Amino acid sequence: MDATSQAVGTTATAGSPVVGGQAGPADPLVPYLSADFPWYGLDDAWTGRRYLMQAGAGGVRTGAASVDYGTLGHGEDPARQYEPRDTRKFAVVVTVARRDSRRSADNTGTLEATSASSAAWLAGCGLLTATWPGQLDRALRQDWLEQQSAIAWDLADDLSGPGWSTLSLPVNGLPQPFRYRESEYGWVLAGEAPGVLLGAYGRGVSAYGTGFATVPDLTTYTCP
Repeated sequence: MDATSQAVGTTATAGSPVVGGQAGPADPLVPYLSADFPWYGLDDAWTGRRYLMQAGAGGVRTGAASVDYGTLGHGEDPARQYEPRDTRKFAVVVTVARRDSRRSADNTGTLEATSASSAAWLAGCGLLTATWPGQLDRALRQDWLEQQSAIAWDLADDLSGPGWSTLSLPVNGLPQPFRYRESEYGWVLAGEAPGVLLGAYGRGVSAYGTGFATVPDLTTYTCP
C-alpha cells in the first residue's frame, strides 16, 4: 500500500494551500500550476460549478517539496458532516502523480511508489472528511473516523477484493476500467489515466454518468 496516505495531513483548503508542510502563497492556483503532471476533472458533460479544493505534497525530490496529488470539486461544497436529509450534490476528482520510490516529506524515510490504491485511499478519506455523522459528539466522532479510516485503508489496499466492483468510464473520451464501491455516505472509485492515477468520490451525482478529462485551463476552477 502506498504511503502517500501519510501526506493527507499536509493538505489545506484552496485559500491557504500547503506544500511540503509550509504555508503556500495566497493564490490558490500556484500549487496546482507547479505540479509536474496533468490535472483531471469531470469532462465537458458536466455543466455545473467547478472549484479548486486542495493540493498536497507527499515527498521530496531534489531537495524541494513536490506537489504529488490534489483535488478538484464539482457541484456543491461537500458537507463537513452527514445528515440523513443532506441533499448536497458533489463529485470530487483526485489526481495523483505517478511516483517511484521517493523520500518522505520530512526527508527521514522512503515512500513506496504510488498506485491506484493511493488514489482510492485519498478518495476514501475525502469522502469520510465530508460525511462524518453530525449527531456524534467529539469523542465518538474521533472513534468513528478512526474506525472508518481503517476500513478505507483495508479496502484501498485490496482493489481486487469483493468490496469493489468494476466500472468502465470515459477518460479523454476513451473507456477506462475503474474500481468502484458505494456506501450510505456516497461512492468512491479509483483507476488510471494517462500520466496519473485517478480517484473520485461523491454523493447525489451518479458515478455511472461521470467521465474524466485533462483540464486545459485551471482558471475554469477559480470562478465563484
